[in-house]
Amino acid sequence: MQRLKYSFYILVAVLVLNACKPAGGEFAGSEYMPDMAHSIAYEANVYTDYSLNTWDSASVLTLKELSNPKKPVDGTVPRGYAGVALDAEHASDMMNVMSGKDAVNSISVPPNGSVPYYYDDTEEERNRAIAEIVENPFPISEAGLARGEELYNIFCGICHGEEGNGLGYIYDNEKNPNAKYIAAPANFLVEPHISASNGRYYHAIMYGKNVMGAYKDKISYEERWQVIHYIRSLQADELGLEYNQTSNTFKPEAGTPAGDMKKLAEAEPMHEAGEHQEDAEHGEDHGSGGH
Repeated sequence: MQRLKYSFYILVAVLVLNACKPAGGEFAGSEYMPDMAHSIAYEANVYTDYSLNTWDSASVLTLKELSNPKKPVDGTVPRGYAGVALDAEHASDMMNVMSGKDAVNSISVPPNGSVPYYYDDTEEERNRAIAEIVENPFPISEAGLARGEELYNIFCGICHGEEGNGLGYIYDNEKNPNAKYIAAPANFLVEPHISASNGRYYHAIMYGKNVMGAYKDKISYEERWQVIHYIRSLQADELGLEYNQTSNTFKPEAGTPAGDMKKLAEAEPMHEAGEHQEDAEHGEDHGSGGH
């Protein structure tokens, strides 16, 4: 029995030593469970088969297919939020709440600017977006217009011009003698762009239009709307009207000045108190749930 046990130990030792035989000559060597020690890397943009992957059907895929970013599972919702449409005084407090700094058990929610968009990239859906998307969800503010101007000059001005007149650097021969862009960019300062709803601009940012590409992967939800605010301010200036933090005489339905929202917020408690007083005078009991 003792001899059998020693024989077993010797056999195991021989197997282990042979499993880890070093390389020599034309022999590449061997090792126990090599995949655990050496990861099999693949290179992007290589169209050959992933031949080293032999453990499932994925071995028939190319390296490029395996290295490309994958789409989220259908029905999943990105974890995050669009942004905080508050004044600077309260925005920092809200950010502390969202980052989990105000409570031990708070969960940090990253500001990834993710908001669903319920319109497809078709002409029919574009027309639906133009008809249905009217008001800008963010108030017109000085900070927002400044941010919108910065983003507009980065992503839009080179084609549509810094003034919004369609004479961008890649098209205007006066600014750029080497301009060869044959497709005239849209002039935002003329019809039908002035009277267009916000949906026309937002849909174009999401999917692009004609030779213009999509910008949904370059600017976030709130940033898109701030760019639209800035385009509206250029149009208002062209017509000698106002579109700013205190007044919107250009297109009242397109955006609400931050000053108006502040006045509304300050007046709301008084309005609610008046309603409750009126209800009390008529003997109504909202707590009964009888309505």
